[in-house]
Amino acid sequence: MKITIIGSGYVGLVTGTCLAELGNDVLCLDLDATKIGMLNAGEVPIYEPGLKELIERNHAAGRLRFTSDIEASVQFGDVQFIAVGTPPDEDGSADLRYVVSAARNIGRYMTSPKIVVDKSTVPVGTGARVRQAIQAQLDERCLPALEFAVVSNPEFLKEGAAIEDFMRPDRIVIGTEPGTAGQRAREAMRTLYAPFTRNHDRILNMDIASAEFTKYAANAMLATRISFMNELANLADAVGADIELVRQGIGSDPRIGYSFLYAGTGYGGSCFPKDVQALERTAAEYGQTPRILAAVEAVNHEQKRVLVRKIVAHYGEDLSGLTFALWGLAFKPNTDDMRAAPSRVVIKELLARGASVRAFDPVAMEEARKAVSSDLADEPAAKTRLHFVPDQATALQDADALIVVTEWKSFRSPDFIAVAAALREPVIFDGRNLYEPEELRQLGFIYHAIGRGDNYQREALIKKMLTSA
Repeated sequence: MKITIIGSGYVGLVTGTCLAELGNDVLCLDLDATKIGMLNAGEVPIYEPGLKELIERNHAAGRLRFTSDIEASVQFGDVQFIAVGTPPDEDGSADLRYVVSAARNIGRYMTSPKIVVDKSTVPVGTGARVRQAIQAQLDERCLPALEFAVVSNPEFLKEGAAIEDFMRPDRIVIGTEPGTAGQRAREAMRTLYAPFTRNHDRILNMDIASAEFTKYAANAMLATRISFMNELANLADAVGADIELVRQGIGSDPRIGYSFLYAGTGYGGSCFPKDVQALERTAAEYGQTPRILAAVEAVNHEQKRVLVRKIVAHYGEDLSGLTFALWGLAFKPNTDDMRAAPSRVVIKELLARGASVRAFDPVAMEEARKAVSSDLADEPAAKTRLHFVPDQATALQDADALIVVTEWKSFRSPDFIAVAAALREPVIFDGRNLYEPEELRQLGFIYHAIGRGDNYQREALIKKMLTSA
């Protein structure tokens, strides 16, 4: 098939590249001429494992091309994927200006029937807005009968595993309109995704509104599990329980499972924060109060400060003169995405209390510099106490403690003897529960994790209970 991808960001690049890998002829559009120049020169503006190699292979084979020519991109593809950003508006709702603009451009330049696929994460009702925008342009051009169909085909890609998720999907959601055009679009989408359905039909056909809603519902559910587990972890710290053992205990129940039950410093990235907010906004528009979603967001907001609270409990509110090594800046491993990353909150709050920070991330250093520089735009003095260092060992030198924020594999099994020797004191604040508390304490570390229940806390609680009994 001939396919146009409108928007060469994260979703667009992964979608276009993977469809080209399956043998389709793909043209990716982006209005950022600098980005298109980079892509045509073999550079990839985002980090995603395996993506650069796939782009190089398909670009060399002529199946994947990049352009900033809107008219050419509309003329090219029989199927037009809209994969532009939908950032949160000031009120938390999804900003659809780029989606609607893409739809208008399709209507402005199309001269043959098109299938227009919403790949962007959009609220219920967007399919109708896309249809309206395209039809308005066709009417203006005196081509009211030129056929097109609108499809909702939400993405379910995890950053850091997007290629695997696309090439081995657990489900493919396709929402189509009623009528003959919708039926033809459904059949075309089934043909496009046929390589994924030969052994097992993963396609879920539904109406457009249900497909749009499915994406938000999925992300809201996952975000809920994270916030729920983090709230339990904070309670586990208070009562002296070990949340890791609790996770194993409840995760073994097949009705619950283990996915997204890891306690930590909260979720970030481009999806969960904005999608939860957008779903809340949609509910408000229909006169409903989404109490669970509001709680999910509130818990996550506070959880990003849990490490700082532990640090303050250990050292006191004034951290002047202290230096902290910080491992991990991206919101999750295998990505350079700094959007809503917990590390940004941790860094800003430590600097506000007078501390110095030596930070390292295997991939996200450049994005982190830009993001944190924006966060500290009004605090030039604080900036002087933040240092981005070239490796994790350098971050440790003469630091008072180590803070782990992102669970990169390279952080999982460090030489703890060397870590202790490099630090002024053997203190670790682990925001991802990478290490075993008892093992580190036997090595002489003071170890603070999320919901792992310090031994001295357990002993104090037991004594208290025995005394009160």
